[in-house]
Amino acid sequence: MIDRGRIRGLTVAVKDVQSVTTSGDPVQELIHGVRLRHGTTHADERGDLCEIYDDRWEFTTDPVVYAYLLTLRPGSIRGWSLHTKQDDRLFFASGTVKVALYDAREDSPSVGDVNVLFLGTHDRALLRIPPGVYHAVKNVGTEEAVLMNLPSRAYDHADPDKYRLADDSEEIPYRI
Repeated sequence: MIDRGRIRGLTVAVKDVQSVTTSGDPVQELIHGVRLRHGTTHADERGDLCEIYDDRWEFTTDPVVYAYLLTLRPGSIRGWSLHTKQDDRLFFASGTVKVALYDAREDSPSVGDVNVLFLGTHDRALLRIPPGVYHAVKNVGTEEAVLMNLPSRAYDHADPDKYRLADDSEEIPYRI
């Protein structure tokens, strides 16, 4: 055994905390109202087919009314953004992205909580982000990332339900 007192920097080092169980399941509890459904991918000699959304999953009771695709270049960040009237339902199709969520809802049982998820080609997933939860997405991979959004409301160009904070805002206790 090594004497901890004889290791340089150990007194100021931050000890890792458990992030997954021994079976690989995340240990962090999701922010209240956030839902995550890992995608089912079917592969054969032609390629992959990944299921994105099915009403039978009961993922949400809101209908799919609008959908769009977005890309994120390596190192790029989208966020911090927040909606007051709609859920975002983001599907992470390819690449490797870090998703950070911050619960800013004063009446939420998880107010002030932060979630950090890594999603993309290695773990395709549909993520539901309720109103009042700030979210940011950073491409931490080397390839362009592809995401789809199926928000609960269509985008209103004349009166967007979108609020933004700077990536380094002091309002959020996490740096994407």
